Amino acid sequence: MTMDDCGGFGRKLGLEELFFLKEDRKLIEKLRQMKEMQATIETLRDVSGIHDESILRKLIELDIRPETVSSLSLVPLIEVAWADGAIDEKEKAAVLAAASDTGIRPGSTEYELLDNWMGHRPGPEMIEAWIHYIRGLCRKLSEDERRLLKADLIGQAVGVATASGGFLGMGNKVSAQEAAMLHRLEGAFAPPPSA
Repeated sequence: MTMDDCGGFGRKLGLEELFFLKEDRKLIEKLRQMKEMQATIETLRDVSGIHDESILRKLIELDIRPETVSSLSLVPLIEVAWADGAIDEKEKAAVLAAASDTGIRPGSTEYELLDNWMGHRPGPEMIEAWIHYIRGLCRKLSEDERRLLKADLIGQAVGVATASGGFLGMGNKVSAQEAAMLHRLEGAFAPPPSA
C-alpha cells in the first residue's frame, strides 16, 4: 500500500491546491472590491459634485451610496424652494438644474421623488431627518471634509434661493424665510462640541 492509496501524499497535494485556490479567490475578491470601490467613487463624484477623492472614500467607508447622496442633495433644494410657502417657476427651474447637475434625470426614482416634493411640500420630519443625518455624518468627517460637503450642498440651495430675484425681480434676492432656512441648513454642519 502506498501513501497515495491511503490518501497521504495525494491528500496533501489536494489540500495544497485547495489552499492556493482559496488564496486566489481572496485575491480575485479583493480586486473585484477595489474595482467596485473605484466605480462607486466615480458615481459618487458624478451624483454629488464632490471631487475630493478623500471625502468620496470616507463616504464609501461610512456606507454612503450614490443613491443616498443624490437624495441627500435634494433636501436643501426643496426646503429652500418651499421656505416662503410656494415654489415659483424660477425656483423650480433652479431645483431641476441643480438636480440635473448631480446626475438626476427624468424617469429616475430620485427625479420622481423630487417632482412629487415640488408638487406637495414635504412634512417637517424630512428636514429634521436630514439635519440629524448630516450631523451624524459630520461627526465622522474632518473639518476640511465637512467644509467641502457643506459648500457643495448649501451652494446649490443658495442658487435656488436666489433664483426668483426678490419681489418682481428687484431688491433682495433671498427672502427672509429663505435666509432663515439656509441658516438652519448650515447649522447642521456645525462642528461637534468639544468633549
